[in-house]
Amino acid sequence: MDINKKKIIKEIIIYAVIIIIGLIVSQHLNVVVSESMEPVLYKGDIVGIEKADFFGIHEFDPNDVKAGDVVVYNGVWFPEPIIHRVINITEVNGTKLFTIKGDHNPIQDPFPVKPEQIVSRLITIDGHPFIIPKIGYITIYLKSFWYQLLGINTEY
Repeated sequence: MDINKKKIIKEIIIYAVIIIIGLIVSQHLNVVVSESMEPVLYKGDIVGIEKADFFGIHEFDPNDVKAGDVVVYNGVWFPEPIIHRVINITEVNGTKLFTIKGDHNPIQDPFPVKPEQIVSRLITIDGHPFIIPKIGYITIYLKSFWYQLLGINTEY
């Protein structure tokens, strides 16, 4: 194999590794889209998350979530994933149920959450969530732009 082919193959491998790392990192970031978690998380912040199921890898067990943890879950009452804090844990007929609330919201979320609804948990460093401030506004703007272009209603 000549030197040029080796260079090209090496370059392709480097680009493939960069793309794979980028995809993995992007799957572990989530944009905050509302004010419900202020003053801890602000709209437009990007937060680091660990996944309950990342292509078959279980980075944490939703059954191990504790009161005080901030989680991302699929609510039965809202069409998008929700980032809120677990404020209480109960067990009803052998089923663990989480009471969840946005820090800025006056009341808890309308329905209890089962462990299988929790898809992610915020990564914390010394008790503080991993946050990249305000960069998520780019994503919020682009999503809003495409929804308007396609005529999709975002008012829930």
